[in-house]
Amino acid sequence: MSDLSTKPYLIRAIYEWCADSGLTPYLAVRVDEATRVPTAFVKDGEIVLNLGMDAVKNLLLGNDEITCGGRFGGVPHEIIVPMAAVIGIFAKETGQGLVFQGQESAPTPTADDRGGGKPPDNPQPTKPRLRVVK
Repeated sequence: MSDLSTKPYLIRAIYEWCADSGLTPYLAVRVDEATRVPTAFVKDGEIVLNLGMDAVKNLLLGNDEITCGGRFGGVPHEIIVPMAAVIGIFAKETGQGLVFQGQESAPTPTADDRGGGKPPDNPQPTKPRLRVVK
């Protein structure tokens, strides 16, 4: 059985679909200490990145992270987004795409966490949010 996540493959598929359709791929990202983006453009711990061919250079949609170079306010920046930080990918023009609801960035349970307690009766799932960026 493979431990490979489907997330990077789905991101690449939506990116390719956007490119083939003449649409602009946008990536919604939850910013954490492992995410390298210009902090001045982060709002509420999240940022939306334009991954269009005209907006970034040297784009690499890898299995562990997404890297590229981009300009923000005319200043070049190196962008590094771990797969666990990706909230979703969508087309700017239509809003169509994917939102990832899994908890990949949640800490791995330890031996103490596994044995003793009963899970909560009504866990509150987190709801992903996407915003239209113009």
